[in-house]
Amino acid sequence: MTYSQLIKLATWASVIVALVLIIIKTWAWDQTQSVSLLASLIDSIMDSAASLINFFAVRYAMAPADEEHRFGHGKAEALAGLAQALLILGSIGLLLSQTVGRLWDPVMVENSAIGISVMIASMVLTGALVLLQRLVVKRTQSTAIEADSLHYASDLLMNFGVIIALILAAYGYYGADPYLALGIGAYVVYSAWGIAKTAFHLLLDHELSDEQRQIITQLALTQPLVLGMHDLRSRQSGHMQFIQLHLELQDNMLLMQAHDVADALEQRIMEAFPYADVIIHLDPVSVADQKIDGKTERFTAPHH
Repeated sequence: MTYSQLIKLATWASVIVALVLIIIKTWAWDQTQSVSLLASLIDSIMDSAASLINFFAVRYAMAPADEEHRFGHGKAEALAGLAQALLILGSIGLLLSQTVGRLWDPVMVENSAIGISVMIASMVLTGALVLLQRLVVKRTQSTAIEADSLHYASDLLMNFGVIIALILAAYGYYGADPYLALGIGAYVVYSAWGIAKTAFHLLLDHELSDEQRQIITQLALTQPLVLGMHDLRSRQSGHMQFIQLHLELQDNMLLMQAHDVADALEQRIMEAFPYADVIIHLDPVSVADQKIDGKTERFTAPHH
């Protein structure tokens, strides 16, 4: 499947699963009055809103570059991730309003078996969605799908916690229900922070990971006729990586030969990063020796 087909499959699956979970959890909460199940329902409502945001954001992010957006529209994915985090945090207020009072005045949980059955079904649906999303992320590097996947993965633990609360309630331990709801809320806040952090990094043009930068450096320094490199700059925007570097070559190298060296390196980098936009600036090594100060990160090829 192509990149766009995988992204569309993941977003459609996310929206459908979120809507199904809302329907079955609403019914289960009505039957049980469990506040921990309510916490899971609120989270599913936020999942649905986030999935709808992703549904439209990733389609916009996939739009090709145009005259007004020369670097494409990839940052729409980061904005979607940030919107998800804000929605998740907003849901916590509603959860707290329903939970705090029950810490001192527990409410009897009814029909625990119904709630447990619904939560097991939710775990199966969520697990299948997470597996699909991780496969898509592995093949596309989509930030929005990765953020969605992280949140749904946290739902698996949340659903398990609800099952524990319902089992305890079945044996008369109703006081555990609000405490588990608060624990679930704390975990959701933690997940939201991770999503927001990733989104901020992308919006502020954070460098690629050290591992990715090391791969780029090794590709450059092992390219034949390359003497060194410096000023490696990189950033992520949606599924695209933007990579710039200065390549150091012999002073007397012919322009066509230098061009071929740069083209060959660009091809190697794009094999490692299929969605990369690569810009390589060529420097005669003697010029590089003169203009680079001690603060500039510089690497020398092993054969130099």
